[in-house]
Amino acid sequence: MRDRWRAVGVLAAALFAVNVLARVIIKLGFDGNDTAADRVSLGMFVVVGLVLAGVVSVRGRVVPAARWGADVAAAVAVALLLTVLVGPLLVGNNPFGGGAGLFFAQIWLYLAAALAGVAIGYLVLIALGRDHRSQQLKRYAELKAAKPRRVVRR
Repeated sequence: MRDRWRAVGVLAAALFAVNVLARVIIKLGFDGNDTAADRVSLGMFVVVGLVLAGVVSVRGRVVPAARWGADVAAAVAVALLLTVLVGPLLVGNNPFGGGAGLFFAQIWLYLAAALAGVAIGYLVLIALGRDHRSQQLKRYAELKAAKPRRVVRR
Protein backbone atom coordinates (compact mmCIF):
# COMPACT_ATOMS: atom_id res chain seq x y z
CA MET A 1 0.00 0.00 0.00
CA ARG A 2 2.88 2.33 0.79
CA ASP A 3 4.34 1.86 -2.70
CA ARG A 4 1.00 2.69 -4.26
CA TRP A 5 0.75 6.03 -2.44
CA ARG A 6 4.38 6.75 -3.14
CA ALA A 7 3.72 6.35 -6.87
CA VAL A 8 0.73 8.69 -6.61
CA GLY A 9 2.84 11.26 -4.77
CA VAL A 10 5.69 11.05 -7.28
CA LEU A 11 3.29 11.52 -10.20
CA ALA A 12 1.60 14.48 -8.50
CA ALA A 13 4.99 16.03 -7.74
CA ALA A 14 6.14 15.55 -11.34
CA LEU A 15 2.98 17.19 -12.70
CA PHE A 16 3.36 20.07 -10.25
CA ALA A 17 7.04 20.46 -11.17
CA VAL A 18 6.08 20.84 -14.82
CA ASN A 19 3.73 23.66 -13.83
CA VAL A 20 6.28 25.37 -11.60
CA LEU A 21 8.88 25.19 -14.37
CA ALA A 22 6.43 26.79 -16.83
CA ARG A 23 5.56 29.53 -14.33
CA VAL A 24 9.23 30.30 -13.67
CA ILE A 25 9.96 30.45 -17.41
CA ILE A 26 7.03 32.83 -17.91
CA LYS A 27 8.06 35.00 -14.95
CA LEU A 28 11.74 35.25 -15.86
CA GLY A 29 11.59 35.27 -19.63
CA PHE A 30 8.22 36.55 -20.77
CA ASP A 31 6.85 38.70 -17.96
CA GLY A 32 5.20 41.31 -20.18
CA ASN A 33 4.57 39.26 -23.32
CA ASP A 34 1.14 37.62 -23.14
CA THR A 35 1.49 35.73 -26.43
CA ALA A 36 4.71 34.02 -25.35
CA ALA A 37 3.24 33.28 -21.91
CA ASP A 38 0.23 31.64 -23.57
CA ARG A 39 2.53 29.50 -25.70
CA VAL A 40 4.51 28.37 -22.68
CA SER A 41 1.26 27.56 -20.87
CA LEU A 42 0.07 25.55 -23.86
CA GLY A 43 3.38 23.70 -23.88
CA MET A 44 2.92 22.97 -20.18
CA PHE A 45 -0.50 21.43 -20.84
CA VAL A 46 0.95 19.33 -23.66
CA VAL A 47 3.74 18.07 -21.38
CA VAL A 48 1.20 17.23 -18.65
CA GLY A 49 -0.82 15.24 -21.19
CA LEU A 50 2.27 13.44 -22.48
CA VAL A 51 3.43 12.56 -18.96
CA LEU A 52 0.02 11.11 -18.15
CA ALA A 53 -0.11 9.22 -21.46
CA GLY A 54 3.27 7.69 -20.67
CA VAL A 55 2.26 6.73 -17.14
CA VAL A 56 -0.98 5.16 -18.35
CA SER A 57 0.77 3.22 -21.09
CA VAL A 58 3.27 1.80 -18.59
CA ARG A 59 0.85 1.10 -15.74
CA GLY A 60 -1.94 -0.13 -18.02
CA ARG A 61 0.12 -3.10 -19.13
CA VAL A 62 0.45 -4.70 -15.71
CA VAL A 63 -2.37 -3.27 -13.60
CA PRO A 64 -6.16 -3.37 -14.16
CA ALA A 65 -7.74 -0.14 -15.33
CA ALA A 66 -9.71 0.40 -12.13
CA ARG A 67 -6.56 0.45 -10.03
CA TRP A 68 -4.39 2.68 -12.20
CA GLY A 69 -7.39 4.90 -12.91
CA ALA A 70 -7.85 5.61 -9.22
CA ASP A 71 -4.12 6.25 -8.78
CA VAL A 72 -3.95 8.64 -11.73
CA ALA A 73 -7.14 10.44 -10.64
CA ALA A 74 -5.73 10.97 -7.15
CA ALA A 75 -2.42 12.24 -8.52
CA VAL A 76 -4.15 14.61 -10.94
CA ALA A 77 -6.41 15.95 -8.18
CA VAL A 78 -3.45 16.67 -5.88
CA ALA A 79 -1.40 18.18 -8.71
CA LEU A 80 -4.38 20.32 -9.77
CA LEU A 81 -4.85 21.72 -6.28
CA LEU A 82 -1.14 22.45 -5.97
CA THR A 83 -1.04 24.00 -9.43
CA VAL A 84 -3.99 26.29 -8.90
CA LEU A 85 -3.44 27.27 -5.27
CA VAL A 86 0.31 26.99 -4.59
CA GLY A 87 1.84 27.50 -8.04
CA PRO A 88 1.01 31.20 -8.34
CA LEU A 89 2.36 31.87 -4.85
CA LEU A 90 5.77 30.49 -5.82
CA VAL A 91 6.24 33.18 -8.46
CA GLY A 92 4.76 36.00 -6.39
CA ASN A 93 1.21 36.08 -7.75
CA ASN A 94 -2.16 35.77 -6.09
CA PRO A 95 -4.06 32.57 -7.03
CA PHE A 96 -7.27 34.59 -7.28
CA GLY A 97 -5.64 37.74 -8.71
CA GLY A 98 -6.97 37.23 -12.23
CA GLY A 99 -10.54 36.79 -11.06
CA ALA A 100 -12.86 33.82 -10.90
CA GLY A 101 -12.87 33.35 -14.66
CA LEU A 102 -9.13 32.82 -14.90
CA PHE A 103 -9.11 30.63 -11.79
CA PHE A 104 -11.74 28.24 -13.15
CA ALA A 105 -10.28 28.38 -16.66
CA GLN A 106 -7.01 27.01 -15.24
CA ILE A 107 -8.93 24.17 -13.62
CA TRP A 108 -10.84 23.26 -16.77
CA LEU A 109 -7.77 23.45 -19.01
CA TYR A 110 -5.73 21.30 -16.63
CA LEU A 111 -8.49 18.71 -16.42
CA ALA A 112 -8.90 18.71 -20.20
CA ALA A 113 -5.17 18.18 -20.73
CA ALA A 114 -5.10 15.41 -18.12
CA LEU A 115 -8.14 13.66 -19.58
CA ALA A 116 -6.74 13.90 -23.11
CA GLY A 117 -3.40 12.45 -22.00
CA VAL A 118 -5.02 9.56 -20.15
CA ALA A 119 -7.37 8.83 -23.04
CA ILE A 120 -4.61 8.88 -25.65
CA GLY A 121 -2.34 6.67 -23.57
CA TYR A 122 -5.03 4.11 -22.85
CA LEU A 123 -6.50 4.06 -26.36
CA VAL A 124 -3.06 3.48 -27.89
CA LEU A 125 -2.48 0.70 -25.38
CA ILE A 126 -5.80 -0.94 -26.29
CA ALA A 127 -5.20 -0.51 -30.02
CA LEU A 128 -1.87 -2.32 -29.70
CA GLY A 129 -3.45 -5.06 -27.57
CA ARG A 130 -1.04 -4.46 -24.70
CA ASP A 131 -3.49 -3.52 -21.97
CA HIS A 132 -4.02 -5.72 -18.92
CA ARG A 133 -7.40 -7.06 -20.05
CA SER A 134 -6.18 -8.02 -23.52
CA GLN A 135 -3.21 -9.82 -22.01
CA GLN A 136 -5.53 -11.74 -19.66
CA LEU A 137 -7.76 -12.79 -22.55
CA LYS A 138 -4.72 -13.83 -24.59
CA ARG A 139 -3.41 -16.01 -21.74
CA TYR A 140 -6.86 -17.57 -21.29
CA ALA A 141 -7.16 -18.40 -24.99
CA GLU A 142 -3.69 -19.94 -25.03
CA LEU A 143 -4.49 -22.01 -21.95
CA LYS A 144 -7.73 -23.34 -23.41
CA ALA A 145 -6.11 -24.09 -26.75
CA ALA A 146 -3.23 -25.95 -25.11
CA LYS A 147 -5.40 -28.56 -23.39
CA PRO A 148 -6.72 -31.27 -25.65
CA ARG A 149 -10.39 -31.97 -25.42
CA ARG A 150 -11.16 -34.91 -23.20
CA VAL A 151 -13.11 -37.70 -24.86
CA VAL A 152 -15.86 -39.21 -22.78
CA ARG A 153 -16.98 -42.76 -23.61
CA ARG A 154 -20.39 -44.01 -22.73
